[in-house]
Amino acid sequence: MTDHTVTPRAVTARVPAGGDAAGPAATGPEAPGHRREAERMAEFTARLERGQKIEAGDWMPDEYRRQCLRLIQTHANSEIMGALPEREWIPRAPTLRRKLALMAKVQDEVGHAQLIYRVAEDLAAPLGITREDMLDALVAGKAKFHNVFSYPAPTWADAGIIAWLVDGAALVTQAALLQTSYAPYARILRRICAEEAIHLKHGEDIILTLMSGTRAQQQMVQDALNRWWRPLLHFFGPPDEMSPNLEQAMRWGIKVRTNEELRQEFLSKYVPQIRALGLQIPDPELRYDEERGRWVYGDPGWDEFWRVVQGQGPKTQARLAIRRLSQEESRWVREALARAAAAA
Repeated sequence: MTDHTVTPRAVTARVPAGGDAAGPAATGPEAPGHRREAERMAEFTARLERGQKIEAGDWMPDEYRRQCLRLIQTHANSEIMGALPEREWIPRAPTLRRKLALMAKVQDEVGHAQLIYRVAEDLAAPLGITREDMLDALVAGKAKFHNVFSYPAPTWADAGIIAWLVDGAALVTQAALLQTSYAPYARILRRICAEEAIHLKHGEDIILTLMSGTRAQQQMVQDALNRWWRPLLHFFGPPDEMSPNLEQAMRWGIKVRTNEELRQEFLSKYVPQIRALGLQIPDPELRYDEERGRWVYGDPGWDEFWRVVQGQGPKTQARLAIRRLSQEESRWVREALARAAAAA
């Protein structure tokens, strides 16, 4: 998966761990600095092997920090961008009750983004990266957000599919990350997972209501499922062998399950539910292989996945333009708060 993290400003200016500014130091693997670095790495690895968590103030290898930041920053970006497709439906929700529920959900998603950016800030600070840098990178199209939020939501059934199945996919992923080795991320995910479970029920209720309605409403749900099935399979990332950071992230316990393991769990959980509603999954090759104990599915179009990841999704640029406008219009608020904090 393409790496779009922002460029560290000050990483090259940091004093190496165990470094000594007083005069020339010995170099090579036997130099004191190298030995201390090796000891720290051994201790870090031993902590992870004992199942201990890493806190923000603990020593960690630069690559561990970057891998955590890549994951958490992308999650924060996805929460704030993920509010946009459903936000489009707030003025058009079919009843006042649906409108209020959708407004509350969108507000929750933005709140999740704020929590996750706060965790990302602590990780990014030693690299000279601020929250403002992360948001600027997002609106400039230089930072990644989840592929599913680059697709249109043309009907009310799309809002239901997003809340039911996209949030269902998110819950599968985030529940696995509760076991991540980076403790601050695991802590905030407990709250986020609890709220996402409520969002999922909100979406399920929309879909059940539509499927209990007219044939036109049922067809609207089927059409929305047809549009979202491929993005849902893409949700968990590319095949494991095509995911360059996965092996190291698993070794360090940043992730505890592979992309394909998560995709299989989603299929096991939701394919029976979708079929029970009388909906047709738009994949004639989809079946459960009893012998192998796994779902077999048709080609989900990985070329499309990579195009979307590279910023070429059908709504990527339009949604980034909305986010960019919001970023600019609220900049004065952030600057006023920063001045007030500096003067306090």
